[in-house]
Amino acid sequence: MTKNNEKPNRLEGETSPYLQQHAANPVDWYPWGEEALRKAREEDKPILLSVGYSACHWCHVMAHESFEDDRTASLMNELFVNIKVDREERPDIDKIYQTAHQLLTQRGGGWPLTMFINPEDQRPFFGGTYFPNEARYGMPSFGDLLRRVAEYYRDNKDDVRAQGEQLSDVFVRLKPRPAAGRTLDDAPLRASREALAKSFDREFGGFGAAPKFPHPTSIDRVLRHWHSTANGAEPDVDALFMASLTLTRMAEGGIYDQLGGGFCRYSVDRYWQIPHFEKMLYDNGPLLALYAQAHAATGEALFERIANETADWILADMRSPDGGFYSTRDADSEGHEGRFFVWSREQIEELLTADELSIVTPHYGLDAEANFEGYWHLTVHETLQAIAKSSKSPVSDLARRLASAKAKLLAARCTRVWPARDEKQLTSWNALAIRGLAIAGRALGRPELTAAAGQAADFIRQTLIKDGRLYASYKDGRVRFPAYLDDHAFLLDALLELLQSDWQTRHLEFAMDLADLLLEHFYDRQEGGFYFTADDHETLIDRPKPLADEAVPSGNGIAAFALQRLGFLLGETRFLDATEKTLQNAWQAMREYPHGHVSLITALEEYLEHPEIIVIRGDADEVAHWRDAAAKLYAPARLVFAIERAATGLPGVLDDRRPLAGETVAYRCKGTHCSLPLTSFEALATAMREPAQDQ
Repeated sequence: MTKNNEKPNRLEGETSPYLQQHAANPVDWYPWGEEALRKAREEDKPILLSVGYSACHWCHVMAHESFEDDRTASLMNELFVNIKVDREERPDIDKIYQTAHQLLTQRGGGWPLTMFINPEDQRPFFGGTYFPNEARYGMPSFGDLLRRVAEYYRDNKDDVRAQGEQLSDVFVRLKPRPAAGRTLDDAPLRASREALAKSFDREFGGFGAAPKFPHPTSIDRVLRHWHSTANGAEPDVDALFMASLTLTRMAEGGIYDQLGGGFCRYSVDRYWQIPHFEKMLYDNGPLLALYAQAHAATGEALFERIANETADWILADMRSPDGGFYSTRDADSEGHEGRFFVWSREQIEELLTADELSIVTPHYGLDAEANFEGYWHLTVHETLQAIAKSSKSPVSDLARRLASAKAKLLAARCTRVWPARDEKQLTSWNALAIRGLAIAGRALGRPELTAAAGQAADFIRQTLIKDGRLYASYKDGRVRFPAYLDDHAFLLDALLELLQSDWQTRHLEFAMDLADLLLEHFYDRQEGGFYFTADDHETLIDRPKPLADEAVPSGNGIAAFALQRLGFLLGETRFLDATEKTLQNAWQAMREYPHGHVSLITALEEYLEHPEIIVIRGDADEVAHWRDAAAKLYAPARLVFAIERAATGLPGVLDDRRPLAGETVAYRCKGTHCSLPLTSFEALATAMREPAQDQ
């Protein structure tokens, strides 16, 4: 009944690994484009839009059940024009139709996303996510659904048009309305702190119930909040507890790869034990930064180890020979989710000595019940400190034996069939990795991480810029898709972090180009805020201006945050003005749902209390020494740039921060107010212990 089509369909020439997975389906798939849209209009067939990504487990399930099935494919081809979209390449399409799905069904979306669209205007009239091939889970079979949807479209075209018009009206009403002239205050900061505390799991960490996601922006928010109160009369130690407990439980849980490093997408339970096994670059970049910063804030050795191991995994498994980074590792291998990661007791016993097994067994709970379909997915049940106390053995000896055991298990795991890797390189996700590596490089004292971040930034600048414009995706030598808001904003933010780890004027010039592109093509000059697509992008049924944090931070939040920092660094008021107007545009959203807009709230925090910027000038070795000493401190609102003496002709007010003859000097500014130059490291160290004075 089910077989692969011998003749590849129209997806064969696509660069997306996800689309290529469907190139041999008997479904007559089209990529999104004018050919498919025109065919649907001319034949008056509704469009079946299927959106997913290569590491998506339920996307694979629906593909095997329906898209590889000849009878289902025949029905799809007869009744619809079928379009496949990789949500990672086309987040513009995904954002619009996910929102439409939520409006139509009053339920959250996800992947695979299955939408049925009126070919006249590209407006959807019905949708869902995964549909089974047979009636179950309270859903009809996909084949029955296809017949009913096609019949409804044929017999109710006026209703389909009217519903589409109503949907467009709702899209318009969803646009944020600016609070022009409104004095911005810290109410959203306080409200976000309270909202996050209400959703915090005080036993196992994290925010919300199962399935439990890492939410790096939320952890960062409470960590920053703690730091902002640390020197006051009543430090908010509970905010530090929320961050620390979450990071600890995640590090000890199965969401973290205990052997290979790096984090999976989310945990299916509240305990962080059993993950959805896919590994995403966009999770690991921010989490790398967080663990490195948390180590700087607390001195906790666990956070340092997790940051180092996560960085090692990114470099070993996700780095391309060209210096950029791949996108994902799949959840499945050999047709089963998690098979690559799990163990039988017998497999472990065959590999380890009795000495090693005596540590691994209590540490990973091998003497407890198997936790994943009769197998063990490794999670920490007893810490080495607890085992040392009960066994009266030195922790150092236990750590040595555990390291030996882990090396053997990892080597054996590497001989298994690996989950597939999606090797397209996305600008926005690369930017998150660049930022994480730059922060970890200076916080952990690992210059090779900084170097990798710099090489990735150069890869993007050299490969993904065409005719002065940034592009979103690269694979197989092909640059594709005009870049989105997230690509520009995340990369601008990453370059500002990279400049703090290793000043290269070309990175500043690149950052300035990105800032100009943001203002020229994405910024709403009338009402503030940034659209997700450029002003010359393909026309779709909506041009969203997304404010909320999702799986990745809000592009509007990061754009406001990074432009403001660049504006203070250069003394460039148009960047500062754009930030202020963006925050006013987002004011109502921040007030009504603060814990869903923490990236914007962090930008608001630095709008209200300007960031501290330290520029160090002098000989290369000396400025690096001053910078590295400053990097040991957790100071999230402090930027430190070490610029060697030879750098000249710097833009904006940076040109005024000049080296002194024969001396190293530090210029310390907050907002637009600067103190007298500091000509000794002792003076700088003393100054950094005191709050900088704003204007």
